[in-house]
Amino acid sequence: MPQRLSIGATVYLVVICALGLYFAFAAVQGPSGILRRIQIEAETADLESQRNDLQAEVERMQNLTHRLSDDYLDIDLLDERAREVLGLLRSDEIILR
Repeated sequence: MPQRLSIGATVYLVVICALGLYFAFAAVQGPSGILRRIQIEAETADLESQRNDLQAEVERMQNLTHRLSDDYLDIDLLDERAREVLGLLRSDEIILR
């Protein structure tokens, strides 16, 4: 005849199983769980990509600023910007639309 567990042992076993399930659930779904970590890593990768894009834009603008500075003046860039911003033309040019 199989031996039955006492009420105290049964309660202890149920509590241990419930705590085990709770901690397993918290490890997966909790605020510091596996799913949150995956979400944070994806957000980090997205933000790093945005940062890299912004750094490239800043470098481009720094280059343009340098090329239009008093120390270094790029005549071609100045001519291009004047044409684009002010709509200037030379007297020997013809506009085709």
